[in-house]
Amino acid sequence: MVAVLVVLLLTVVAVAIGLLVHFLVPRPTMEYYHGTFKISDLRVNSDSGQSSTYQLKDLREMSENLVDEIFIDSALNKHYIKNRVVRLTPEEDGMKADVIMVFQFPSTEQRVLKEKKIYSILNQKIRNTRALPINASSVQVNGCGKRVVPLIVNRIMSGDVAAKAAWPWQASLQRNNIHQCGATLISNTWLVTAAHCFKNNGNPHQWTVSFGTTINPPLMRRNIKRIIVHERYRSPAREYDIAVVQFSPRVTFSDDIRRICLPEAHASFQPNLTVYITGFGALYYGGESQNDLREAKVKIISNDVCKQPQVYGNDIKFGMFCAGYLEGIYDACRGDSGGPLVAKGLKDTWYLIGIVSWGDNCGQKNKPGVYTQVTYYRKWIASKTGL
Repeated sequence: MVAVLVVLLLTVVAVAIGLLVHFLVPRPTMEYYHGTFKISDLRVNSDSGQSSTYQLKDLREMSENLVDEIFIDSALNKHYIKNRVVRLTPEEDGMKADVIMVFQFPSTEQRVLKEKKIYSILNQKIRNTRALPINASSVQVNGCGKRVVPLIVNRIMSGDVAAKAAWPWQASLQRNNIHQCGATLISNTWLVTAAHCFKNNGNPHQWTVSFGTTINPPLMRRNIKRIIVHERYRSPAREYDIAVVQFSPRVTFSDDIRRICLPEAHASFQPNLTVYITGFGALYYGGESQNDLREAKVKIISNDVCKQPQVYGNDIKFGMFCAGYLEGIYDACRGDSGGPLVAKGLKDTWYLIGIVSWGDNCGQKNKPGVYTQVTYYRKWIASKTGL
């Protein structure tokens, strides 16, 4: 009896201490700060043929990327979460940007001190005049999801090499200059890829990204600044297989490098729709990654079919879908992970609808590729990148 009473007493004390810690120990809280700066010397090329909505969207994206870079490279890096330009106001000599910045600080630190730190860093980087000169040549007015090469596609495995500039959003994620995974360009500083690419190493300083249709030589290379893996991803489980990656410096869009469009969260893509996969992956199971980008035409397979026992059964979970052919042959393979599965929408605009995630073998009968469903994670992507 004495022993039981002692155990009960210790349990009560432990619970009491836990509750005190929970309620009394300061915890980090989300805090929002408002700032403004001016985009001056702004001239828009009237011969671009693009609508003003694209111009404003690109200005907003450039401004948000600038604020990202300022705080990621600052002493507040560990506290900075994201920013969003909430208003662009035309002025006589340029454009005023109103930005909301989100930080997470220990609640013990006084807000006045935090504000001083934030605005000191912001002003130091954007000069005390709060002006951000932008040359006309740096204002990119490019819509997403456009390509300049005609569509002639067969397959990846044992298949055709992609033409130059055919898939301008394709990227190669490399660790120690060795290709590991594919990725898709969704802005001039952000990529989306698979979470499992980083299960063995998530240190951004050991990763780079290259663009173009060959890995060596690359058309362009950038350093990785930040890797954000979905908080609920746990290897070897396959759910939540998505990550976003930020690189620096930003790229300038061209015929060879261009961002893909992201679908809205409510968008749907029906079974049997023709879609396209690209990557530098192996040509057969157990093979090595390839130097040249390859391409394949596949079809979306319904969940009813993909969940059949002879296919993947209950392994198909939320946020996943299958694409390929039940007879096999055309498929993604090792090294294609994280790469894009895209569909063509109206006006020849391309959308990212899937991320190469997993599959049994490569091109095996009744074992098509399984892809992370982008629409399922659309709000998560927006919460991390602002896109």
